[in-house]
Amino acid sequence: MQFEDILYEIRNGVAWITINRPDKMNAFRGQTCDEIIRALNKAGYDRDVGCIVLAGAGDKAFCTGGDQSAHNGNYDGRGTIGLPMEELHTAIRDVPKPVIARVQGYAIGGGNVLATICDLTIVSDKAILGQVGPKMGSVDPGYGTAFLARVVGEKKAREIWYLNKRYSGQEAVDMGLANICVPHDQLDATVQEWAETICQRSPTAIAIAKRSFNMDTAHQAGIAGMGMYALKLYYDTEESREGVNALKDKRQPDFRKYAK
Repeated sequence: MQFEDILYEIRNGVAWITINRPDKMNAFRGQTCDEIIRALNKAGYDRDVGCIVLAGAGDKAFCTGGDQSAHNGNYDGRGTIGLPMEELHTAIRDVPKPVIARVQGYAIGGGNVLATICDLTIVSDKAILGQVGPKMGSVDPGYGTAFLARVVGEKKAREIWYLNKRYSGQEAVDMGLANICVPHDQLDATVQEWAETICQRSPTAIAIAKRSFNMDTAHQAGIAGMGMYALKLYYDTEESREGVNALKDKRQPDFRKYAK
């Protein structure tokens, strides 16, 4: 497979899928999502692969969500909002092998959602996680909210979305958003060690375990699907566009003028 926005390699039975857009803080466009989906399916059904790592290139960011330069009321690809987010989130959950998020820097917005959905999340002590949607005229009305509440608890999930604070790697571990926080220079070794340990386990047992975990929250796919349609309608409003326009103008958005 040929990719433009991601890197794909196998390291001792572990498939590393790396978003390779460091100049964009590894923000994804429609093509990026499509390539990740293809890579997940390739790794997920490769008998020589036992675990998958989702990473971001460079030191600054794991992923900062949708590329705002490709967003003007819609993104640049297919899908309800111009990004195949429902398919990407489903691919991470449905692939019959654990997916580990390797977070070395910013995991913001849609990138934070990816880190939430992955089976395991390993962060560096330089990691910064959080949500920005309501500051930008956006929201993730699916796994990013409903599933996040299952992961960190209802009160914490609402705090994350309503206040848009940023959290350190250790704070992410403390709230249950990440599994372990390690020194930055030990991140890759730790991720590979955990992944290789999984590779030593029974692949059928792991696949059944993952499916059984997913069954408990399978209904949230329906929430996500409906939520994306609501989000598309929201993106068509001046209120949502105010967030993108303010970013372009390098000013604070004025959302209150659209309050009804």
